[in-house]
Amino acid sequence: MSEQVVRHFINGEYRESASGKAFPVHAPEHGGVVGEVFEAGREEVDAAVAAAKAALAGPWGQFTAQERAKLLHRIADRINERFDEFLEAECLDTGKPRSLASHIDIPRGAANFKIFADLVQGIPTESFRLDTPDGAGAVNIGHRSPKGVIAVISPWNLPLLLMTWKVGPALACGNTVIVKPSEETPLTTSLLGEVMNECGVPEGVYNVVHGLGPDSAGEFLTRHPDVDAITFTGETRTGEVISQAAAKGLRDVSLECGGKNAAIVFDDCDLDKAIEGTMRSAFANCGQVCLGTERVYVQRGIYEAFKERLVAAATELKPGPSHDPDTTLGPLISKEHQEKVLSYYRLAVEEGATTLCGGGIPEMPEAISGGYWVEPTIWEGLSDDARVIREEIFGPCCHLRPFDDEAEVIALANDNPYGLATAVWTENSSRAIRVAEQIEVGIAWVNSWFLRDLRTAFGGAKQSGIGREGGVHSLEFYTELKNICVKL
Repeated sequence: MSEQVVRHFINGEYRESASGKAFPVHAPEHGGVVGEVFEAGREEVDAAVAAAKAALAGPWGQFTAQERAKLLHRIADRINERFDEFLEAECLDTGKPRSLASHIDIPRGAANFKIFADLVQGIPTESFRLDTPDGAGAVNIGHRSPKGVIAVISPWNLPLLLMTWKVGPALACGNTVIVKPSEETPLTTSLLGEVMNECGVPEGVYNVVHGLGPDSAGEFLTRHPDVDAITFTGETRTGEVISQAAAKGLRDVSLECGGKNAAIVFDDCDLDKAIEGTMRSAFANCGQVCLGTERVYVQRGIYEAFKERLVAAATELKPGPSHDPDTTLGPLISKEHQEKVLSYYRLAVEEGATTLCGGGIPEMPEAISGGYWVEPTIWEGLSDDARVIREEIFGPCCHLRPFDDEAEVIALANDNPYGLATAVWTENSSRAIRVAEQIEVGIAWVNSWFLRDLRTAFGGAKQSGIGREGGVHSLEFYTELKNICVKL
């Protein structure tokens, strides 16, 4: 693939930075430079926000909900028509296996437009009849209007899917957006601009600015006074910075941040299901999933059997190039992240872990030996207060620990500053509900993982975030609810 030049998409046009400032894009698969991305300064961010604000007062503001829905369906269809282009861009950016991206990232990224276009039309507002002293009464009618200009800060692990998860409902509700994708994965967000133009989306409705965080596009966008709300997915520290920026002007903020998620495996589970689900939750996307499992608690009666099978399955994972159909494990996203994950691999040993498999860098063919590869890794034997148990690693790794009873494992699962997700494995339905209700998370799966109904609430507790997305919850964030009181 030829080297990419990635430009901003502002007011329906691709443009370079006035300063000419740019940064390189590296392919995680081999580490080489595959393109350059222009970095937005204040001038580009100001232009994007101005375009988004003008679009609200222009043709976009006159679209009915049905007209918006029809347009969003067209966008989804066009992404699927250009499926191979989006797939190639996503795999180049992330290095993930084509088998994964073709089944998850691209189709679900496209589907977000259709799903939210249909969802927001089916959610009613409230209405109340009020008695008044004169006997005539009054009627209160709930009315929703777009919130305005939305800043979308999207992550690098599922670039298209998690970006459209926010852009889809924002546009369905009548807002305009400025997207700042991760500097690691700019390609599909930029390519989507072409689709917007092809489908007839008015200028200024969808804008993209590229850059970093501090003193760059991220900071300029989140601090901009004409941005009405900010939605972010990423690490907790960045979420805290964005929350501080949003406090200026009292802008709404939605944050989906880090996780240190626990799986709880009871001795009455279906062991085949639990192994398959835990394998996916620990190692899918090379462990770079906010909902992934890094702590696995297994009831003592099946601990040895579970450990033996999980380790055997992990050692069968095959790292390799994204185009190879036999590849089941891609690289990490960057050299910096590879060094971070490897530092935790070393720390685990220093803290007393027994490494059951992995723990280093796999030997790869020369053509891709410079990629950001790490081995899938499983430990046991760490104390509950070890840093590896408490801190998010975001790599293909997990720690196994036996437990004896419900009360013990609930306390262990909750003993963490994060509270995003959990998976409970048991064939006892009463136990499943009882335990799931007590785990301090935003999402609790029973006998499954990553099974998502987009009508349901998505978000985290504690340091895993603020707010909820999905279904009516997205509607609540992306619209302003007004009460109209009519005296009869």
